[in-house]
Amino acid sequence: MELNRRFSPATLLMLSINGMIGSAWLFAPLYAAKIAGPAAIIAWIIGGGATVLIALTFAELSVLFPVAGGTAQIPQISHGAFTSFVMSWIAWLSALTMAPIEVQAVLQYASTYFTSLTHSVNGVPVLTQMGLLWATILMFLLCVINIASFKGLVRFNFILFIFKVVVIILTVSMLLNASYHPTNFVGLSFSQNSWKAILAAVATGGVAFAFTGFKHGVELAGEAKNAAFAIPLAIVGSVVCCMILYIGLQLAFVAALEPSLLAHGWQNVSFIGDVGPFAGLAAALGLIWLLKLLYVDAAVSPLGAGLIYVTSTARILYAMSQIGFVPKFLMRLNKQKFPIVAIFVNFILGMLLFLPLSGWQAMVSFLVSGMVISYAMGPIALLCLRRELPNQKRLFRLPMANLLCLIAFYFCNLMSYWTGWETIYKLALAILIGFIFFALSCVQNQLKNHALGLKAMLWMIPYLGGLVLISYLGAFGGKNIIPFGWDFLVIGIFSIVILFLAVANRANVTAQQFAEVGNLGAQPSA
Repeated sequence: MELNRRFSPATLLMLSINGMIGSAWLFAPLYAAKIAGPAAIIAWIIGGGATVLIALTFAELSVLFPVAGGTAQIPQISHGAFTSFVMSWIAWLSALTMAPIEVQAVLQYASTYFTSLTHSVNGVPVLTQMGLLWATILMFLLCVINIASFKGLVRFNFILFIFKVVVIILTVSMLLNASYHPTNFVGLSFSQNSWKAILAAVATGGVAFAFTGFKHGVELAGEAKNAAFAIPLAIVGSVVCCMILYIGLQLAFVAALEPSLLAHGWQNVSFIGDVGPFAGLAAALGLIWLLKLLYVDAAVSPLGAGLIYVTSTARILYAMSQIGFVPKFLMRLNKQKFPIVAIFVNFILGMLLFLPLSGWQAMVSFLVSGMVISYAMGPIALLCLRRELPNQKRLFRLPMANLLCLIAFYFCNLMSYWTGWETIYKLALAILIGFIFFALSCVQNQLKNHALGLKAMLWMIPYLGGLVLISYLGAFGGKNIIPFGWDFLVIGIFSIVILFLAVANRANVTAQQFAEVGNLGAQPSA
């Protein structure tokens, strides 16, 4: 059984936007402002611009290979099974975190009225036993809705899109109209410490996390109608649209704060309703109707994003099963051709993530650290396939590919580094566990029909090991042996070397292999 081509260009774009507009808009403006103050606005411009560049590389690749679970399939053809496994394992682990993040956000907002859902541990809202029970219920409902009806999913997606965008526009306009304090922007500076704070806000303040939804277009490419138009529209268009909305939200948040709240510095900003910053602002300003609307949206936006991530994360696991990295039963589809087993396996594993990753911000940092490493495959694979398939017709083609791919790869490595040592070492442990699964796949001969591509170890092992080492020695939670400023140069040189090695050690791709990967795509809908 194959997946169907079911998503129109407009549907795919709305799916991507809905995937982005989740808990990030409810929390990121607060966390980013605590880290960078009014300069958080710059963080959104940097994060959005970097993501657009990375998204453009995936737009070309996903049009060239419109397959389900492109995160696993594209590295498979460019470098072989080893690289495909590493990148899909990292991307799957990261995406697996998304639904729990969104459920955490819903319960964190709801705890303002239902205090039994969370309790504070070192200043971080953590779910209680009652909170974990409700988390289980909500996670299960996301799975059920996802597989119950495709038409229902599309209709629900459209309603979510309209509601979310309208609420954000209303929030921005009402806050700016009710409370505008230009003095809040006086502290905006571009000193070394300010730049360090801006970059930390990109990685750990929820900014990079806010743009992760563009990968929905990659994972669902195998189910897109009119792929040459739909995929670039969804991947790039969603980032641009959301960047405009997020910049407006950050501007409104900074401007609406009472100056007295900043007396002890941005890092100590606190007010009633702190677990839901925009709701807290609306309550303080007497905007009761907006407050009620925000609490409705605090459930709708995160759960809507979580619903979309249940859809796309299952496609990564489906593709991994298709290749042979994980058991074949995970490919099983229901009558409507949804990967039902993969969806419920993700549900069980997603619930386990509530234990080691307490609180919204801890989950976000882990997701970003892994997701941007999987992003790095975009510029690498694009350059490899430009060399291996130079005459292949490309319906979407990135201009100045050599330069833009190097810059995109550099940004991926920077954003991973900015998440800090505390997050990177946890990700490194998760990757090591993944290597055990890869070894088992080899021993059990599940990859007999695929080239292992072990020469990719010549760049993959130095790449992952180098990221860990630079983070350990760096200025973001590390030993500060590589001081801030010099780390940009170190990562720049590191990126050039690794990109050269990755392209040099690419797999040889034949026209037959290209056709075989293309045949993994979905079938047209009846």
